[in-house]
Amino acid sequence: MTHPITRDALAIRHVPFEDLGLLEPLLRARGYRTSYLDVPVEPVTPETALEPDLLVVLGGPVGVYETEAYPFLGAEREAIAARVRAGRPTLGVCLGAQLVAAALGADVVATGRKEIGYAPLTLTTEGRDTTEGRDTAGSVLAPLDGVRVLHWHGDQFAIPEGAVRLAETPGFPNQAFAIGSHVLGLQFHLEADHTQIERWLVGHAHELASAGIDPNGIRSDAAAYGPALAEAAGRTFDRWLGQLVDPVRP
Repeated sequence: MTHPITRDALAIRHVPFEDLGLLEPLLRARGYRTSYLDVPVEPVTPETALEPDLLVVLGGPVGVYETEAYPFLGAEREAIAARVRAGRPTLGVCLGAQLVAAALGADVVATGRKEIGYAPLTLTTEGRDTTEGRDTAGSVLAPLDGVRVLHWHGDQFAIPEGAVRLAETPGFPNQAFAIGSHVLGLQFHLEADHTQIERWLVGHAHELASAGIDPNGIRSDAAAYGPALAEAAGRTFDRWLGQLVDPVRP
């Protein structure tokens, strides 16, 4: 069922090809009007971040800690902190999740290694929990159990104080966290449309070459695993969006 457009979702975007992807039609079906703020060239303030009903902070090829090289990251972190402190619905993806974690006082560090490509998660007890009526975001990741998701990161966030750790991989023990039902941080990419993977391969060509990763492997894995991931991602996002309480604008 498609709902009338009554709410706003703002996506903070760092590079054009890392967009809302599969999430955008789900938001529209739930009655969200979607828009982008391209933060490297458009100013972000706490007021900007507080305004929409939902804030989505997307990924990008820079590190949270690179504020001297990329000063906009400092303002972005402050804006996200104001949003989360106000208890407003917030979704962070990859760099976005790292920014949410940092805004909450958790460390984000470079690991010196890369995790790029389609590989499964191991859900924690909380991430696997499917208890009916559970009032946290823990259960929303249950559809991902055994599903290969798209990883594309080299940095690692610590789990913020008061958050619940939801997933891990052998190389990166902190893959997802939640605070209540209104904040969800995902290190991996559920939103990435496998039919658009070529944009990622070209956009991250230098990183792939530096890491010695053959783009042909990711291309073939996108075709093999992308459809199942898209279905599981849709169920996951739908669960999370469905449990959000209609927020009151500040």
